[in-house]
Amino acid sequence: QVQLVESGGGLVQAGGSLRLSCAASGRIFSINAMSWFRQTPGKQRELVAGITSGGSMNYADSVKGRFTISRDNAKNTVSLQMNDVKPEDTAVYYCNVDHLEPPWLKLERYWGQGTQVTVSS
Repeated sequence: QVQLVESGGGLVQAGGSLRLSCAASGRIFSINAMSWFRQTPGKQRELVAGITSGGSMNYADSVKGRFTISRDNAKNTVSLQMNDVKPEDTAVYYCNVDHLEPPWLKLERYWGQGTQVTVSS
């Protein structure tokens, strides 16, 4: 089992910055991709940014050039630096980790509890 704890959400004005962090703990064997998703009421959860174990990154078009995802493999953490935030970035943000579980390296997906980000105009 892997536990994810997110931090860093809150209220920020449009144009400001916010940094989200997520720490994985528990029986960690091998973490593959780490990602951030977000969800607003009545809508499906959407991918914001992802990063592979090798460091390859991908972003939703809506956040390209404004958000940066990073990870620390030694500490099992992933962060999301959010710059020039907009009211439409308001959502609950979820950390997501793809974990390879022994002995058969089955891929399991874990989610954090979510952290609220509210951007005021």
